[in-house]
Amino acid sequence: MEAVQSAALPGTGGCVQGESAPLSPELEAVFQGSSPASLFLQGELVLSARLRELSFGAPVEYVYNPLEYAWDTHQCYVNKYCQGRKEVLFLGMNPGPFGMAQNGVPFGEASIVRDWLHITGKVGRPPFEHPKRPILGLECRQREVSGARFWGFFQKLCGEPGVFFRRCFVHNLCPLAFVSQTGRNLTPAELPVEQRDKLLRLCDLALCQAVRALGVSTVVGVGRLAEQRARRALSEAGVEGVRVEGIMHPSPRNPQANKGWEEIARAKLEEVGVLSLLSE
Repeated sequence: MEAVQSAALPGTGGCVQGESAPLSPELEAVFQGSSPASLFLQGELVLSARLRELSFGAPVEYVYNPLEYAWDTHQCYVNKYCQGRKEVLFLGMNPGPFGMAQNGVPFGEASIVRDWLHITGKVGRPPFEHPKRPILGLECRQREVSGARFWGFFQKLCGEPGVFFRRCFVHNLCPLAFVSQTGRNLTPAELPVEQRDKLLRLCDLALCQAVRALGVSTVVGVGRLAEQRARRALSEAGVEGVRVEGIMHPSPRNPQANKGWEEIARAKLEEVGVLSLLSE
């Protein structure tokens, strides 16, 4: 069975609509805007439309696109924290099943998204869900360990979200989550080569557009794959003046991260000159 992207429009709760459906006033405003947030969202909408044309075979059985069914909360996140240009872009790879897949926010541990980032909005459902991976939105009670570590670190460091987002933003290279027949979360690296290459070529182009739209001077890949992909994408696109660094991924699958991810991340960010930006 092939998992095919739905043809839903953002903000429709995952309901399938025809391509000729009119844009909502909110989407019209996005496409008419010229702020960093509007430009960023425009790029995501274009990417999402292009990704709908892809299909994925085994081991993928389900494809979740939170830019569609969680557009309200995702747009809230971007509009709230992306109004100005950003020096640093923290880049994850793709949504986790209990993070961005639930609420549209990268590394989206639900309690932090609600109570620290103060993100609001309606979250719908994808057209096809694995019974073990239902979308519960901001009410999801399953802990997203990577997200709790990632955002928890910056919460301790910065105190208020505004301190972090004054110069930084967080984004995922790929907006899609992939689920196997058994309900296992799949990363892009686990896809068949041809499917992975088609997917990541589109995501690379969108990343370069996002970097330009936000005026980013440093990309920090969260995990080696995100770091390597960012370096390759920016180099091949001829994007100059942007350095790429990396920090360890906070995943519980990583034994090193389980031994003290915060200390490792702090040391690396201090080494590359990013830590000081969060205390000025």
